[in-house]
Amino acid sequence: MRALRAALLLLAVNACSSRPPVEETAVVRAGDFGAGAEKSRLEADVMALEKAHIEDTPIDCDAFDLEQVNLEHHPLCNITREKARQLIRARFQSLGYTVIEQKAEGPTWPTTNVIAEVRGSEHPEQVVVVGAHYDAFYSGADDNSSGVAAMLEMARLAAGKRFARTIRFVGFDLEELGLVGSTRFVRTLPGEEIVASIVFDCIGYKDARPGAQLGLPGFPIPNTGDFIAAIANEQSRPRLEELYALGSRLDFVPLRGAVAPIDGSGPFSGNLMRSDHAPFWLAGHSALFLTDTANFRNPHYHQKTDVPSTLDYDFLAGVTQLSAAGIAYWAEGPLP
Repeated sequence: MRALRAALLLLAVNACSSRPPVEETAVVRAGDFGAGAEKSRLEADVMALEKAHIEDTPIDCDAFDLEQVNLEHHPLCNITREKARQLIRARFQSLGYTVIEQKAEGPTWPTTNVIAEVRGSEHPEQVVVVGAHYDAFYSGADDNSSGVAAMLEMARLAAGKRFARTIRFVGFDLEELGLVGSTRFVRTLPGEEIVASIVFDCIGYKDARPGAQLGLPGFPIPNTGDFIAAIANEQSRPRLEELYALGSRLDFVPLRGAVAPIDGSGPFSGNLMRSDHAPFWLAGHSALFLTDTANFRNPHYHQKTDVPSTLDYDFLAGVTQLSAAGIAYWAEGPLP
């Protein structure tokens, strides 16, 4: 067991030790695209999503055996989603996208993933995915209105532009009940090649004070919470290295990377599998998980105090700019 733990730590330390060559023209093009992300829009979207959650009706928690649940960490009777889904759909439509609602039934909860895409002009069967879950506990500012706001801002930047590959934006349903929407999304993927994916979950909280960042098992990190974490598995390692190389050149936000061994499902990497990237990994698809590390940094995680005023919008803007540069680089655009 000690050897396995050491292997995971070694992968985390060396995840970005080699920087692949990135062609200068592509870096400039991706950087210009990413720089268009606006802090004011991100803040406005977080506020609008908070309002949607506050005004929504929580799901019926009678379906749960609450005696078997740690309600302090998973306050199931306070999950909302419908009004946030409606907001995402309306925003996609306002940007000119044709919206698909991927509905699925299940033994307990039906789900609706909200999907919009820019069809690739040269290789439409090759897809870059941007995803964020829209269900939330309480106000859900960091978890996960921050991620949804980043996705919506990137959709705004991409609207009406041309890319060689398809970019697909997905609002995932019911992540908080066990990655339900993303699992159903991955299971129904058509015969396409997922070139790259970015999954956002909690990306807006920053605390640069020494000691604010707790240690994440298997991920050696500093004790200041002023970076965004990018988590990959072996399948996704090339995308992590490319994003790291872009980040080093563009300087939007500090980035720390880690690689979980093989598909990421090992015994010591459970904390690296806690969001909607996990179904992609287990199905053999490339996906990066971007996070501020949630409860390892943010004391408001899954609490009533997870409100917009606790977020750092300069930090959120930097994460969005870097991520937008990444999808532009992978999708090979925008094209003239």
